[in-house]
Amino acid sequence: MNIEELREYCLSKIAVSEGFPFDEETLVFKVLDKMFLLTNITGELQMNVKCDPEKAIELREMYSSVLPGYHMNKKYWNTVVIDGSVSDRQLEQWIDDSYDQVVAKMTKKKQNELMNLK
Repeated sequence: MNIEELREYCLSKIAVSEGFPFDEETLVFKVLDKMFLLTNITGELQMNVKCDPEKAIELREMYSSVLPGYHMNKKYWNTVVIDGSVSDRQLEQWIDDSYDQVVAKMTKKKQNELMNLK
């Protein structure tokens, strides 16, 4: 997966926007203004994704390319180095999980708003 494929996959999800709220190199994807993925647009491709705390630890133990979330709450976020050691399908699953984790924490009103956009 490259940066364009990552971007296209994220933007294919419902109610997703992108932006550079921190600096000119960190691309952030949000669902209804809640962040679910960050990635760098320069250097080695990596992404930060939200994860269930127990699963986050499990993934770090299973994959050398999965690390505690860089500059994030390491309990809930993983940094994934996208170096070809993990399949695109697995990366997409982690993106889906991150998106779902963020949606699950939204208010019922926001969740209903999202459902109405489908």
